[in-house]
Amino acid sequence: MQSMNLNYLDFDYSEDADGTGTFDAMASVSPAQVPALHAEISAMLAWAHRHWPDACAPLEDGGVWHYDLHGSLEKSTPLKLSFDEASGALHTTTGIPGSPRTTITFTLSGSADFCAALRGDFEVG
Repeated sequence: MQSMNLNYLDFDYSEDADGTGTFDAMASVSPAQVPALHAEISAMLAWAHRHWPDACAPLEDGGVWHYDLHGSLEKSTPLKLSFDEASGALHTTTGIPGSPRTTITFTLSGSADFCAALRGDFEVG
């Protein structure tokens, strides 16, 4: 398989003493970018299910790989901050709320073989 270029998911990798690897990513995108972010996550999960069918379960329960997804939709309001030297205080002015952002955290963990294959096909961690 040719590797997929990930534009929104930027993974950090860690490994425990037993060799279980964990890839963690968080992405925060505008509404127009949500379909592309969903496509990246879906591609990775479809790949894992295709290569390790029926093996998605916590490793301590005998699985080869596992994932965790969380998301939120947030509307952000910018704050203009200024410092008043005379009073030594910060002053805040509220700006106009921006468009909502979708934030997703995505964790994939797996055996050493799973992690090596994931790195090869997606060039992560």
